[in-house]
Amino acid sequence: MNRVTTSGSDGLWARIRAALARGAEVREPPYGQAAIARNPNKKSRLAQRIDEELRRGWAYCAERNVSLCVLALEIDGYAGYFSTYGHEAVEEGIETVEMTLASLLPRETDTCLRNGQAGFVLILPDMPALMARDLASKIAAAIRRQGVPNRESHAGLVTLSTGIAVVNPQGKLDRAVLNAANQAVKKAQRRGLARLEIVDLRGRDDKRRQAA
Repeated sequence: MNRVTTSGSDGLWARIRAALARGAEVREPPYGQAAIARNPNKKSRLAQRIDEELRRGWAYCAERNVSLCVLALEIDGYAGYFSTYGHEAVEEGIETVEMTLASLLPRETDTCLRNGQAGFVLILPDMPALMARDLASKIAAAIRRQGVPNRESHAGLVTLSTGIAVVNPQGKLDRAVLNAANQAVKKAQRRGLARLEIVDLRGRDDKRRQAA
């Protein structure tokens, strides 16, 4: 293979390689590839926000010796919904759901946050379990009234299933309440559309304190 060089070509290619290298630096993620490799379990900004609000709600309830309810809500049949309607339409539907949820929260201390692609988490300090269950029913009815279409669902509309976990916070934050709510909504969805599952962790906490 013949190789042809001309005067100054080495310098030209050096400048091109330098420019390409600078472009690669611009495209590198803010934390850098090395930092990402060192921190594979680094929480997303949304996960951090959920953790912060859960910690705040936990401290609020522990100080007042009242219960904390966490609601995990998820769009039923999200995979089919997304594949049929596409990203833009699905995001519009999710925004409608989010605004509906926010409008139903009764107090300033209540928080609604996105949770993954198809879900939300409500952190409700000082809310009895019966009130949380009533709120879940109001949410389900309000979402139906919005009439967001989903022809992949037997209901013909977007529906939400809900998992509720209730706990009496004591001491340091125990994230088991969030995990329990997330597991409860999965269990609810296995039973059908717009279902509700409740996990009461208060008895578990009482047993732990008696054992100590």
